[in-house]
Amino acid sequence: MKIARIINCSRASLPGRLLGDQYGQVLPWAAFMLISMLGMGALSIDFGRAYLAYSQLKASASAAALAGAEQLPNANATSVATQYSSAATSDYNSYAWMSSVTVTVTGECYSSLSSAGMSCVAPGNANAIQVTESYNVPTFFARLFGITQIPVAAQATASMRGAASIPYNVAIIVDTTHSMNDTDSDSQCSTSRIACALSGVQTLLENMAPCKSSLSSCGTVTTNSSDGSGNVPNPVDVVALFQFPNMTEATVANDYGCGTSATHASDYQYPTHTDTTYTRASDPPGTLINPSSDGAYNSTYEVVGFSSDYKTQDNTSTLNPSSNLVKAVGGKSGCAAMTAPGGLGTYYAGVIYAAQAALTAEQTARTNAGVNSQNVIVLISDGDATSSQTDMGGTASGASSGGSYPSWNNECAQAETAASYAAGKGTHVYAVAYGAESSGCTTDSPSITPCQTMQGIASSSQYFYSDYTATGGSSGCVAASQPTTNLNQIFTDIANDFTAARLIPNGG
Repeated sequence: MKIARIINCSRASLPGRLLGDQYGQVLPWAAFMLISMLGMGALSIDFGRAYLAYSQLKASASAAALAGAEQLPNANATSVATQYSSAATSDYNSYAWMSSVTVTVTGECYSSLSSAGMSCVAPGNANAIQVTESYNVPTFFARLFGITQIPVAAQATASMRGAASIPYNVAIIVDTTHSMNDTDSDSQCSTSRIACALSGVQTLLENMAPCKSSLSSCGTVTTNSSDGSGNVPNPVDVVALFQFPNMTEATVANDYGCGTSATHASDYQYPTHTDTTYTRASDPPGTLINPSSDGAYNSTYEVVGFSSDYKTQDNTSTLNPSSNLVKAVGGKSGCAAMTAPGGLGTYYAGVIYAAQAALTAEQTARTNAGVNSQNVIVLISDGDATSSQTDMGGTASGASSGGSYPSWNNECAQAETAASYAAGKGTHVYAVAYGAESSGCTTDSPSITPCQTMQGIASSSQYFYSDYTATGGSSGCVAASQPTTNLNQIFTDIANDFTAARLIPNGG
């Protein structure tokens, strides 16, 4: 009986054990969990790589769009945008782990930007650049589910320059030697060279910001009778006007007095490169140009001091006719603008040092007031320095024959040196070659042309402009980085340089 019970228990327990045994039921759960973990791996690793790719493409597209928009309206805007994209491994924003990125760059002309003053003009014919970058991210774990790649794409659009960056202190230098009275028969202007130059300066002022754009009015103007400047509270961009040769201080106000009295040229003065402020010289020791009418005199390069009253608000292109600066550049109807009395040959190293000294003082004053600003010199001239020993006052004025500033030898080279000094102080120096000839600068050895001098004055190639179509200009004096030859467009482009491109919503 005992044996039988044992046998019966064994027989009964075998099927029971087989049916009730739970060992091995973890296998389907393990398989399920493995598939889930692979799915999580696909999600975290493959899709994580896809998100990384999107982030990098977005950054690259934004950089490319901004780089291209900075070049507008130039024709090379799209090529520059491509250069800053991820299109090829040689481009500035390519990523080693992403090959064969597809990049599309297009120039856009949005009416919303045009209405804000950012016109679509030749040669770029666009006011925005749009960049689209796409890439197929290869997968690892997701391949188990039939997903071999994950397509990602990013798009960015940037408007051309037009957004304010930082406040500017701008010293405009205008050549007022006798040759500026000649007629420029170029179809772009067809009047006296001085009138064409001043029209360009008006364009520059129209595109600058005297005060914050959020203000409906720049506010009450405070006028300084000693230098003719006018300023509003908390100005943004301030502008001063200089000319060469020097004018007598007693007559320089005639340049903005709207009368018939002329300014009188005076002997050149020679500010030093160490000057940190510009002071009108008292009785330069050289020969008086008009001794019978001038008598004892003070001499000045500065026509109007740093001013911000050239417009009554930022969001307008209309100049303020009450501003002495606007009057001087011909911006007031019926008011005579500054003239080109001549009387001396061209020598402009001194006025560059004068402008830089004035800029240094202005920037220091604004820094002390808590304003971070950028200094700029804009010089327009044909670039041919021609002053004689007599014009420069001889050795009595401090000039010499030695070829170093101030000297009646190597005059063009001295202008380059003065501009290089200003650039070394952080000043952006723009040079506008207005009808620069292929020969000249006869005082210089080794020889240099007026066009080469103006190129050397510009603190970088992008700051050199040339209206070589002007009467007397050399067709070989071409600004490769800035192809326009229209003076008004040149000054528009310079004003745009004071602003920055900005990212905008796709589609404008």
